[in-house]
Amino acid sequence: MDLLEEYRRATMFFEAGDPTGAARLLEPIIAAEPDNSAVRQLLARAYFQSAQLGRAEEQLRVLVERDPSDHYAHHVLGRTLERVGRPNEALSHLRIAAAMRAGDEDYLTALRRVEDRVGSRR
Repeated sequence: MDLLEEYRRATMFFEAGDPTGAARLLEPIIAAEPDNSAVRQLLARAYFQSAQLGRAEEQLRVLVERDPSDHYAHHVLGRTLERVGRPNEALSHLRIAAAMRAGDEDYLTALRRVEDRVGSRR
């Protein structure tokens, strides 16, 4: 199997609005290359977009553990935790992401939404 070609196919599936198809292609790639952060991030996004939130959380936690400065992984992990009804856990990740990307409206919007939900706006 040509992993690069499969990654490109998965990216096309994801961009075409088929995150489940993308995830199916990415799963064997991550099994073959578990340290590949780009593949893991796309897999996490595919799981998030297809509402496989437990799987998204697993992938995102690996990314955050490996690179605590990955603002995007923190942001999507926060959004994932928000979607599964764990806003208190989401808050710390969204705060980290927003601090790293000061002024990013998407990050700030997610942070404010969760802050309002947990009633801890500061």
